Amino acid sequence: MVDSVTDKARMLADEAGFYRFALPRAYGGQSHPNTNLWMSVIRYHLSSHAIYGGGLGLANDLQNEHSVVGNFPDILMLHHFGTAEQKQTLIEARLRGEFRTTFGLTEPGHGSDATFLSTTACRTRDGFQITGAKKWQTGAHHCTHFLIFARTSGSPGSTRGITAFLVPRATRGVRIASYEWTLNMPTDHATVELDGAWVPASAVLGCVDAGLDIAQTFLHENRIRQAASSCGAAQYCLDRSIERARARQIWGEGKTLADHQAIQFPVVELMTQVKMLQLFIFKTSWEMDRSMADPQLDGPPWVAIERELSDQVAMCNFWANRLCCQAADRAIQVGFLLSPSFFGC
Repeated sequence: MVDSVTDKARMLADEAGFYRFALPRAYGGQSHPNTNLWMSVIRYHLSSHAIYGGGLGLANDLQNEHSVVGNFPDILMLHHFGTAEQKQTLIEARLRGEFRTTFGLTEPGHGSDATFLSTTACRTRDGFQITGAKKWQTGAHHCTHFLIFARTSGSPGSTRGITAFLVPRATRGVRIASYEWTLNMPTDHATVELDGAWVPASAVLGCVDAGLDIAQTFLHENRIRQAASSCGAAQYCLDRSIERARARQIWGEGKTLADHQAIQFPVVELMTQVKMLQLFIFKTSWEMDRSMADPQLDGPPWVAIERELSDQVAMCNFWANRLCCQAADRAIQVGFLLSPSFFGC
């Protein structure tokens, strides 16, 4: 059943063989040894090229599968940590668009340090009772479940004692308190409150008290792809700025905006940063793939990535998002945003 444009895009991409590219072969993917690198290249390409030039430009969005190649951190988490029943029922449902979950780590009072959680889950009646709140729950407007991380034991700051739960949206005690205002309203980023929400033991994803490992499989892969997408968006803005500057005549003097150094210098500076960042993102993605394929690896690959590459992933993500805003600001100053074609219209 097709409910939206993105549903149709997902079906067409799946029929064309692109949608499952980054997944293991068991789910129709290619199990490519350089998956992180390829996904970074793809995300950069889709966001850096105009629609009629083979990409999506600023329309590219990691959260919706008009991106052609699906972004599946939830499937990877189920693949690595789910029970046989969870894998069998939920992964195929996800690929059909019938299972969708948010990622409930961030809280209203706790941000980047995921080990300090106010949300708790207590054992009761052959299950768990969850109380707390989660913020920035992307996709909450159409999700079927919330993936909620809650402390089940241990003290604040401890890496042990955090458990991941797949909480159905219709669970009693679960309420969407608000949808947060952002620059791309209308938003799907919700604050979700849980007031004694009870879930059975079968709702646990992975092992009790070991949920932080699950979060780590999501964060680094998703962040490096987000960095690539933001870097590509910066490239897109600068390319459109250059087109506009070359086309705009200046008050009959026989010159264009592009002939003036006040336009040239800042654009060249930003373009240099884009190219340097692009290489840094691709290099970090390649190193992530090397870590995952290392035959001498002692323990899960995401632990090694957290230990050895988390600083590089953070640098890529931090600078890409800032650079994207700087490039967009420069595009506005050059004047290209006055033209509808900036948005691929």
